[in-house]
Amino acid sequence: MGLELLDPTRERRLFGWREEAQRDPAARGPRSQARDPRRDRFGSRHRRLEDRGADGRQAAPTRQRHGSRDALLPDPHAYPARPGACAGGGPDREVGREGSGARAGREGVRLAPYGTGGGVNVTDRYVADFKAFVGNGAAGAPPWLKQIREGAIARFAELGFPTTKQEEWRFTSVAPIVDTRFSHPASRIPHPGLTEIGSLLIGPGPRVVLVDGRYAPELSSAADQRSGVRVGSLASAVADGPSSELAREHLARHARWHDSAFAALNTAFLADGAFVHVPAGVTLEQPLELLFLSSGRPGADGPTVSHPRSLVVIERGAEAAVLETYAGLGDGVYWSNAVTEIVVGEGARVELYRVQREGPRGLQVATTHSRQERDSLLGVHVLTLGAALARHDITAVLGGAGAELILNGLYLLRAGQHADHHTVIDHAQPHCASHEYFNGVLAERAHGVFNGRIIVRPGAQRTDSKQTNNNLLLSTEARADSQPQLEIYADDVKCTHGSTVGPIDQNQLYYLRSRGLSAQAARSILTYGFGAEILDRMRRPAVRERLDRLVRERLA
Repeated sequence: MGLELLDPTRERRLFGWREEAQRDPAARGPRSQARDPRRDRFGSRHRRLEDRGADGRQAAPTRQRHGSRDALLPDPHAYPARPGACAGGGPDREVGREGSGARAGREGVRLAPYGTGGGVNVTDRYVADFKAFVGNGAAGAPPWLKQIREGAIARFAELGFPTTKQEEWRFTSVAPIVDTRFSHPASRIPHPGLTEIGSLLIGPGPRVVLVDGRYAPELSSAADQRSGVRVGSLASAVADGPSSELAREHLARHARWHDSAFAALNTAFLADGAFVHVPAGVTLEQPLELLFLSSGRPGADGPTVSHPRSLVVIERGAEAAVLETYAGLGDGVYWSNAVTEIVVGEGARVELYRVQREGPRGLQVATTHSRQERDSLLGVHVLTLGAALARHDITAVLGGAGAELILNGLYLLRAGQHADHHTVIDHAQPHCASHEYFNGVLAERAHGVFNGRIIVRPGAQRTDSKQTNNNLLLSTEARADSQPQLEIYADDVKCTHGSTVGPIDQNQLYYLRSRGLSAQAARSILTYGFGAEILDRMRRPAVRERLDRLVRERLA
C-alpha cells in the first residue's frame, strides 16, 4: 500500500475549519469557546495552515531556521545585526500578563498555562524594574557596561518571554515565571554560615560564594595571588585595572543575549557575579568552586529573582577545573536566571562541573556559552537534581582548528519535576571533535526534555562528532522528549546521533533477581549503573566522588 500525498488545496478544505475557529471563537461552539487556544494540541498545524496563501500554496518561510543556509548559521565570531530567531510583538506577547500567579503545592510549582489577568504586561514590568535598578546604584558602572545593559533590556523588550508556540520551547512552558510577580532581593540579606554551606563544598580550596546574586566575601576564599590567578567578585573585576580590560573584552561578548530573552534579562540586570582568570601556562591542582545560593526569602513584593553571572577566562596553555553549584536554602518560590561565559585559550585544558540543586519550588533558567581556540580541550559535566522547573541552554563554539569538546549530562527527576536541556555544538573550524552523552532518570510524574543540535559549518572538514541521549523511565507517568539533531554542511565528516527512551530492561532485572537479589535491590543497581555511565566520564577524582555521593543519595 503506497503513501497518499495530500494535495495542499484539499488539505486546506479538510482542515480550514480550524483556521476559521481560531479567527472566530463563535464558530467553535459552546464547548470550544472554553478551551484556551494556546493549549490546542493542533497548534502546530494551525501555524502551518496560517502560512498558506489564498490559493492554498505554502507561503515563503519567514523564520530564520527555515530560511537559507546563510540565515541558519549565524557568524560564530560576531553577533548578527538583527537576528530573526524570535521576533517580538504579536499576539503571543500578550499572553503573559500579571494576575493569575504560579500555582505552588507541596510537590513544587505546577506548570500552569499563561495567565490572562488584566494586569500590567510582563515585559513592560521588567523594563520598569530595570529603570529602578539603574536608579538604585547600577548607574555607577563604566560606560561600556551601561551600553551593554541598555542594549540588553531593549532586546528583551523586543523578544518578550518565549511561549510553547516556539519550536525551541514547545515542551517547556515558562508560565510559572511569567505569571509570578518577582522582585529583586533586599540590599542586605542575612548570609548563612560556613557550617550551613559545608555540605555544598568539596574542600577548602579557592571559592566564590554569592547569595541571591550578591558576592559574599565572608564565605569566599581567594586563590594564591602569586601565580596571577584571579578568583573573586565580577563587580570588582569590572572596576579594577587589568581585570577590567579583560572583563570588557569578554563579558557579554559570547553569551548570545541577542537571541535569548533570559540571557538578555540577565545581561540587563548584571550587577555582580563570579570572575575567574587563569593566566597563560598556569596549572591549578585544586578545582575552583563557584557557589550560587538562593535564600528563598520573599522580598517586599513577593518571591525574589536573582541573575547570577560567571565569567571564566582560561588563557593559552593553562589547565584548570571549575565547579559551579546552584543551590536553594529554603522551600520558598524563587527564580534564578543564570548566565556563564567560558573562554578557553589555545592549547588550554579546562573542565567545568555544574551541579544544580535548587529548592523543590525553585525555578531556574540557565545559559552556558563556551568558546574554544585552537587545540584546546573543554569538558563540561552537568548534574541536574533540583528545581520544580529547570531549563539549561548550553552552546559550545569550537572556534579553533583541533579543538575538542566533551559534554556529559545526567538529570535525576521525580515528583513532577520538569528539566529541559538544550545543547548546541557549533563546529566552526576543521579537525574538531565533540562527544556528547546525556542520561536521564525519571520517576513518578517527572518530565525530561533533551534537544541536542550539532552544527558542522561549511569548511569544517574532518569533524568527528557523536551525540547520545538515553532516558530511563521508572514510572508509567514519567515522560521524556528527546530530539537529537544534525546540521551538516561539509562532506568529509564523521557524525552520529541517537536517543533511547524506555523502562528498566526486564531481562537484566530477571538476571539479578535470579542471583538472589530482591526486586528493589535489583532496580537500584540497574538505575545507579545507568547514571554511573556519566559519572565515569569525569576526570577529577575528588569531584567525581562528591557527585557520586549525591547521585546515590538521590536514588536511595
